[in-house]
Amino acid sequence: MTQTRGAVAFRSVRKTFGAFTAIPDLTLDIAPGELVTLLGPSGCGKTTTLRMLAGLESPTEGQILIGGNDVTRLPANRRDVSMVFQSYALFPHMRVGQNVSYGLESGGMKPAEAKARAEQALELVGLEGLAERLPAELSGGQQQRVAVARALVLEPQVLLLDEPLSNLDARLRRKVRTDIRELQQRLGFTAVYVTHDQEEALAVSDRIVVMKDGRIAQMGTPRELYEAPVSEFIADFIGEANVVEGRVLSVAGGEAQVDVGGVTVALPARGLPAGPARLSLRSNALRVKTEGEGMAGKVATSAYLGDHVEYEIDGPLGRIFVVDDESDVPLPVGTPVALEVRPRGVALIPEER
Repeated sequence: MTQTRGAVAFRSVRKTFGAFTAIPDLTLDIAPGELVTLLGPSGCGKTTTLRMLAGLESPTEGQILIGGNDVTRLPANRRDVSMVFQSYALFPHMRVGQNVSYGLESGGMKPAEAKARAEQALELVGLEGLAERLPAELSGGQQQRVAVARALVLEPQVLLLDEPLSNLDARLRRKVRTDIRELQQRLGFTAVYVTHDQEEALAVSDRIVVMKDGRIAQMGTPRELYEAPVSEFIADFIGEANVVEGRVLSVAGGEAQVDVGGVTVALPARGLPAGPARLSLRSNALRVKTEGEGMAGKVATSAYLGDHVEYEIDGPLGRIFVVDDESDVPLPVGTPVALEVRPRGVALIPEER
């Protein structure tokens, strides 16, 4: 295996559909063995990017490289990638083992060898012993794992996953995303994963590429994007933060003293000088108290959700959303509160250029 096997590179890639520009100018590198998620709202360009990598769309300009080789004009069947679709795309009349071995046999492998390889792939995804079942006899989560096995059995340089969990219920989504991440880490294959679900992206990714209007809005580890958003769009999109007005009181040694609704907190300055500033205030960065010091406010709405209470609090920052996981009983509407501001979950937002 060469050092570049599994590496992916987009070089000044542009994609237009008639007069519409879907991707203005994309440059991106993905390292071998890395799981990178393309995340963003509908129409942001993430699926178009994945389809260009798969060979299902051709870029208007630029280069796409896989394993160091230029595949820009190669058809999909010559790119050494496999794709897992949100619809599973299993053959309903074929048994599970036949679904998994189909690509191998179509490529000329002898049936006995293809069957053995398919059984190994099913064992990898925890479906050993189910080769003789029909897809209809499996749960949705099992069908998705069959689709993953069918892609992995071809031993591609890159595995592409297009909204792979969107057809599953919430409990199954958590289980299957954990299975996919564990499998990717164990086998060390490169994966490019597309989703619009922020929680899913945070859970499975080495890096997340957030896209907006066909461009990269921010790229980094899940923690970097959650704790240090570079714009209001990222702050709101990753974790649905409250974006509020604050004031940098002073800066020294890269640390800022910041006034947040009358409470002073120390935060990384992120290049900002003293003066008005915008802040990302996570819903769980505030502790709701009925007495003591803190940001004064009043309960506007409350909702009990079992393991936590969700509040909307009116105060000096306007109406903000707060998640309280320490209360058993929600406070009545109109209750005066003092909000303790926890520095983790609060970040200054750099001025957008």
